[in-house]
Amino acid sequence: MRQGFAHQAVLDMTPDDDERAPGAAITTVLCGHWEHEPPCPVAAHHTRAERVGAEVRLRILFATEPQREQRVRHDIDRALARGELVGPDGRTTRWRLLRSGPGEPSAEEAEHLDRLARG
Repeated sequence: MRQGFAHQAVLDMTPDDDERAPGAAITTVLCGHWEHEPPCPVAAHHTRAERVGAEVRLRILFATEPQREQRVRHDIDRALARGELVGPDGRTTRWRLLRSGPGEPSAEEAEHLDRLARG
């Protein structure tokens, strides 16, 4: 049975870069492409990006089987470590991964995590 988890990362990005691109990179690694039919094969997930100056702070919620948790975290880090994504318009967005790791799900995220776990 799938359980909900949180992951967080901080990226260095220029103001002109699209802060949605790292989330698309994560989806591409987890699902094969940022546009795909549900369900997500390995981990249902959601990425929120918040720009604070030159930093973009990501909050990734995902649901997977407990034995796959570390694989999903590794895949998230691998996607972010690549540091770039070519978008559908052909434009390349670049970033530098500053830090990444597990996060503690908040009480406000519990309902969202439940929806992800149910598929």
